[in-house]
Amino acid sequence: MPHDPILKLAALHASYDATPVLRGTNLEVARGEIVAIIGRNGVGKTTLMRCVIGILPTTSGSIAYAGRDITALSADRRARLGIGYIPQGRDVFPRMTVKENLEVGELIGGSRRPPATDLVFDYFPILKERRKQLAGTMSGGQQQQLAIGRALVGSPDLLLLDEPSEGIQPSIVQMICRVLRAIRDKSGTTVVFVEQNLDTILALAERCLVMEKGQIIAEIPPGHVSQDSVRGHLLI
Repeated sequence: MPHDPILKLAALHASYDATPVLRGTNLEVARGEIVAIIGRNGVGKTTLMRCVIGILPTTSGSIAYAGRDITALSADRRARLGIGYIPQGRDVFPRMTVKENLEVGELIGGSRRPPATDLVFDYFPILKERRKQLAGTMSGGQQQQLAIGRALVGSPDLLLLDEPSEGIQPSIVQMICRVLRAIRDKSGTTVVFVEQNLDTILALAERCLVMEKGQIIAEIPPGHVSQDSVRGHLLI
């Protein structure tokens, strides 16, 4: 198990209506790690992320962040503690400008630290160039950069991303992977992401946790994340 975990899930259960999805999930992520949650479609990866950020309530088990039990906290309280979340499909505010979207990120992040807007513009220059543009008129790749920037502007210590490569051209995906690694290297930000794209996993993940039927059933440890070790866990 990782030393000094920033995120720890213990015996986590969650359901949609009467349908159980998470079935006693256990997970630990150390500070500064970049970890991919992988597995076939429908095994509970997105549900796991929604539970960690607090969008979906758990039915039992616990979630600890930086040594604090946050199981009962709302999503906005978790964000203010330093958890950033980029959902599947990006979910930017289409009728707001880039600048206004980033300002929402400042509000979500609270006042723990000064807004990191300049740093976001350094990582994603297109956002500075198009800060007056409506988010809904941007390309998918640009919207993904905005969604990540909106989370980063609050200087999170833990960044959660759900399918960051979905619907984005490969060159932009590779750039985003480089940025996420740079953020970790410079700020120590922990990155946990759900992904189905093999190239993205290989470009970004240092460790992989494999989900099946609502549980973490295997780990691909650091130094062993390879095409052969990952591919078999991604079949639909």
